Amino acid sequence: MQQRDVFVPSARRSFLSRFGAALAAAGATFGAGAVSMTAQGASDQRWQPTRHAEDDWYDKLPGKHRTILDAVSGQGVGDALHFASNILTTSKSGYGLDSGDLAVVICLRHGATAFAFADPMWAKYSEPMSSHAKFTDPKTKAPAVVNAYNSAEYRGLLANGPTTIDSLIKQGVHFAVCAQSTHGYAGDFARRTNGTADAIYKELTSNLIGNSHMVPSGIVAVGHAQEHGYAYVYTG
Repeated sequence: MQQRDVFVPSARRSFLSRFGAALAAAGATFGAGAVSMTAQGASDQRWQPTRHAEDDWYDKLPGKHRTILDAVSGQGVGDALHFASNILTTSKSGYGLDSGDLAVVICLRHGATAFAFADPMWAKYSEPMSSHAKFTDPKTKAPAVVNAYNSAEYRGLLANGPTTIDSLIKQGVHFAVCAQSTHGYAGDFARRTNGTADAIYKELTSNLIGNSHMVPSGIVAVGHAQEHGYAYVYTG
């Protein structure tokens, strides 16, 4: 009796111990499955950027590789042109890619916006245009009367070297032009000339360099471009 009294509780404890371990193992397996299912569900709900019709032109540019260069100053425009030329040249020499294989966009915003406009606008609004760009003609040391980055006469005097805006346009480079900055320019020019901001804005946007796309704002444009697969390069 004493042996039986000792043995039975011991066996019962052993059984309960094994049963508890089995339950724990099953719970661990179920828990891991639940975590896996939760993780899978979360991956299916990954954030995706919203597409807008205003940005469709990004995807219309042909190219196996995409780059957007972000210029915010007069100096930055020269660097952006130089870097864009390097992208085209070294993609050809190093990877055998032609310009048609690349989508390259230069964003002109803030002080760089001035260089989105053709020579007639620089001639007409020379002083305020140069002031916004913080740019002085390297030859005359006075406000510029032409878009110097689109003139071969300034070769060796600016950061772009021999690369002009038109030479890049011929190779398929495009430009995103900040409408917000352009409105700011138009308002300032209107105050200086007793004109109207709306009329001057229309005048400016009717005298853009080639391959230009007006975008609501440059800072938004560079963000949306990255969402469309463009590598981002800041040029200052």
